[in-house]
Amino acid sequence: MKKMTVRDYDIQGKRTLMRVDFNVPLNDAGEVTDDTRIVASLPTIKALIEKGATIILMSHLGRPKGKVDPAFSLRPAADRLSSLLDRDIAFADDCIGDTVEKMAADMQPGDVLLLENLRFHREERDNDEQFARTLAKLGDVYVNDAFGTAHRAHASTVGVARFLQPALSGLLMEKEIGNLNHALHNPEHPFLGILGGAKISGKIDVISNLLERIDIFLIGGGMMFTFLKAQGMEIGSSLVEKDKIALAADILRRAEETGKQVILPVDTIVGREFRNETERRTVPVTDIPSDMMGLDIGPETITLFSHHMSRARTIVWNGPMGVFEMPNFSRGTFAITEALATATAQGVFTLIGGGDSASAIKQAGLENDVTHVSTGGGASLEFLEGKTLPGIAALTDKN
Repeated sequence: MKKMTVRDYDIQGKRTLMRVDFNVPLNDAGEVTDDTRIVASLPTIKALIEKGATIILMSHLGRPKGKVDPAFSLRPAADRLSSLLDRDIAFADDCIGDTVEKMAADMQPGDVLLLENLRFHREERDNDEQFARTLAKLGDVYVNDAFGTAHRAHASTVGVARFLQPALSGLLMEKEIGNLNHALHNPEHPFLGILGGAKISGKIDVISNLLERIDIFLIGGGMMFTFLKAQGMEIGSSLVEKDKIALAADILRRAEETGKQVILPVDTIVGREFRNETERRTVPVTDIPSDMMGLDIGPETITLFSHHMSRARTIVWNGPMGVFEMPNFSRGTFAITEALATATAQGVFTLIGGGDSASAIKQAGLENDVTHVSTGGGASLEFLEGKTLPGIAALTDKN
C-alpha cells in the first residue's frame, strides 16, 4: 500500500468521517436481505472504536436520482449495523445541515453515527465542491473504506479528500487493493483467468490488460458464443455480439502470437427458450441446433476447465459460466466455485471479482474457502483493466 491507512495515523479522539458501501438490497418490508457489505466494513469500524475515535459513516443506497425517497433510506442499514456491533447506532435524517453538524459535534469517543443516503442530493454524484466542503466539516480526518465506489469520482469519494486531510484507507480498502495488486503485479505462475458473463464488450479492457500478464484464459458464459462464431462455428440462437466477432478473432490471434492459451468450451447445455423449464440437452459446441441457444457450459467443459484450474498457482475469476439464476443452467458456474475452493485448499491464490461472481460463490456457501472475494463489481473490473480508480488516487500518499 502506497497510501496511508488507518494503521498509519493516531486517530484517538478524532471525529472520523468514513465512507462505507452500504448499498445493500432491501425487501418490501425495508429489511436488509444481504449484509455482506456491512459485515465487510466491521473490521475498520471496530478498529476505530477501539482507538477511541468518533465515527461518522456515510454511504449511498440505490439510485434515488437526487431526491429524497424513503424506499432508499439507509435506516435499515443502521439497524443491521447496530445488531452486528451489538451497540446503539445513531442515525441522521440527512447527510448535511445544522442538525447533522450538531449531532456530529455532540458525539463522544466510540460513538457511531450513520448519515442518510448521500444520493438524496444530486450534488453527491456531481462531485459538487460546496457539497464536499459541507461534508468535510463533519470530521477531523477522512477514511474511505468503500472499495465498491472507488471507481466513481463523487463528492464523498474524491471531493471530501480535497478538504479533509489526511485521507486514509480503511482496512477493507487496504485488503482489496492488496489482493488485486498481488494478482496483477506479483502473481505466481501459471496465472489463469476465468471470464464469463453475457457480453465480451464489458470485458474487452480486462482481456487486453490481462493478456499481457496471464498464461491461460478460460472463456465461458454468453461471451463464449462470440468467440465460437469468430472460429466459424454455427451457434444456433445463442447470444452473440455481431459487432465484436472481429474483435474476438483478434484476441484469439494475439493470444496465439504471444504464446497464451485461450480455452473455449467443448460442450454446452442448450435450451429452446430463455427460461428454466425449457426443453434442454447437452451438445458439443460444434453441433448446436439452429433453433436452440447455449445457456451453460457442459460437463466435458467443466472437466476441462477444472483440469486447467488444478494446475494453476494464481486464478482470477470474473463472470458466471451460464445463466446461473436458473437452476437448470447453473451447474457450470457452481462447478467453478467448487474447483476454486479445491484449488485454494491446495495453496492457489484465488481472487473473485464482485458482482455476479461474488453472488455465485456466496450462494454456493464457499466465500470463505477462497483467498479473496471482492466487494466491488465495477471497481474490481476497472482495477483489472489497469485503470486508476479516482477514490484510491484521492487518498493521502504515505510519503
